[in-house]
Amino acid sequence: MTQEKWGQLRDKLLKTVGQNNYTTWIEPLEFQELQDGVAVFSVPTNFMGNYVSQNFADIILYELNSSGASVQRLAFRVAANSTERPVREAPVREADVSAAKDETPEKRRQAATETAANALDSLQAAPLDSRFTFDSFVVGKPNELAHAAARRVAEGGPVTFNPLVLYGGVGLGKTHLMHAIAWELKARRPDLNVLYLSAEQFMYRFVQALRERRMMDFKHLFRSVDVLMVDDVQFIAGKDSTQEEFFHTFNALVDQNKQIIISADRAPGEIKDLEERVKSRLQCGLVVDLHPTDYELRLGILQNKLQHYRGTYPDLKIADGVLEFLAHRISTNVRVLEGALTRLFAFASLVGREIDMELTQDCLADVLRASERKITVEEIQRKVSEYYNIRLSDIIGPKRLRSYARPRQVAMYLAKQLTSRSLPEIGRRFGGRDHTTVMHGVKRIEELKLTDGQIAEDVEMLRRSLEA
Repeated sequence: MTQEKWGQLRDKLLKTVGQNNYTTWIEPLEFQELQDGVAVFSVPTNFMGNYVSQNFADIILYELNSSGASVQRLAFRVAANSTERPVREAPVREADVSAAKDETPEKRRQAATETAANALDSLQAAPLDSRFTFDSFVVGKPNELAHAAARRVAEGGPVTFNPLVLYGGVGLGKTHLMHAIAWELKARRPDLNVLYLSAEQFMYRFVQALRERRMMDFKHLFRSVDVLMVDDVQFIAGKDSTQEEFFHTFNALVDQNKQIIISADRAPGEIKDLEERVKSRLQCGLVVDLHPTDYELRLGILQNKLQHYRGTYPDLKIADGVLEFLAHRISTNVRVLEGALTRLFAFASLVGREIDMELTQDCLADVLRASERKITVEEIQRKVSEYYNIRLSDIIGPKRLRSYARPRQVAMYLAKQLTSRSLPEIGRRFGGRDHTTVMHGVKRIEELKLTDGQIAEDVEMLRRSLEA
C-alpha cells in the first residue's frame, strides 16, 4: 500500500460518498502505513477520526481490499503538528469494522457526544476568576435587575429568556456577573457543558478552523454546548464572516433551547457595524443595562473590599471619612475604585502608617487627578434650571420662593458632589452666597433624599444626565 495507491482510491471514494463528504471527511486523511493488517491514517482531530471510523470505515475498507491490500482494521492518529488539543500524547483511535457495523445509532451519538465533550475541555481558554462570584457581587439600585436576571439564569432551570444580554460601561460588573453565572452553573449542574469565552476568542477559533479546514469540527463543538457565554460581543462588529458564523451558532443553540448569555459595552442596537440580523437576534431576549454606580453602591463596594483586607492587614487602621471620600471622587469605574483601595493598603503597610486623608491624597494623587470631574457648576445650574423648567437667573438670583429655593439647593448639592469646588467657591457662583448657605442647602437635600422619593429621583436623574 503506497501513497500513490491511496491517491487512486480517494478518487473512487469521491464518487461513492459525494463531493461534500469527500471534501470534509476523506480529503484531510493522510495515509501513514499498513502494518499487520492495520491501515493507519493521520487526521487533524480526534473528532474527525472518530467520525470517519463510525461513518466511512466500511467503505474505505472495501475499497482498500478491492485494490488488493489485506486490511482488517483502520486506525487514526491525531497529527503531531495539530493545535487542536493541549500538548499531550494523543491516543490511537482504532475502528473495528465489524464492531462499527453492529453499533446502534444511539451508541454512535453517545460516542460523538463524548468526543465533543473532550474537545470542549480544550475550548475553556477563558479561565474563570475565583473572586467573581455572586457572594462577592455588591448589589445596588443601578445593578439590581442585572443581578436578579443573572441569578435566574444561574439556577440552571428551564430557559425563560434567551439570550440574556448584559450591557454597560467599563468596570460596572458585566464580567463579574458572567463569571458568577458560570461558577454557579458548574456547582448546581455539573452535567452541563458551560462554555465561557470572549468574542475575540470566538473569532480566533473561527479563523483557526478556516485556516486548518476544520469548520465541521468547529460547528459541532460550539453547537454541542448547553450554555454559551460570550463576553464583549462588540468586538465581532465589522467582522462579516465571524458575525455570520456567530449568527448560525446562535440560531442552532436557540433551536435546541440552549441558554445563551452575552455581554457588551453598549446596547445591541447601538453597536456600530453589527449586522441587523445579529442585532435583532440579540434584542429578542432580555436586554439589561448596568447603570453607572451611584455613591451608595460605590461605598458598599469599598466596605465589602475593606472586610476582605481586614484578614490580610489586620493591624492597619483606616480613618473615618476615607471610604466616603473615595466613593465621591472615583465615580466612573469600579475597577479603578477597588485598585485605589488596594494601593492604599499596600502603601500603608509598607510605611507603617494609618490610612488617613493625608496619606490617601498623597498615595492616590495620580488616580484622583485622572478621576477629577470635568463637570462645572455652571453646567449643573443649566441642567437643573432646564429640569425644573425655571430660568437660570432664578437659580442664581435672590428669590426665596419654594419653587426656586428647592431647585437651587439641589444644584448646590450636585455641585458639592460632582465638582471639586469648595463651599465658598460654590457660594460665589450662586449669586455670592455665603458658604454656610451652601452647607445648609447640601444638608437639606441629603435629609430629603431619605424621606422624599421625588427629590431622591430628581437628584439621581440629574446626576446621571450630568455624568453621561
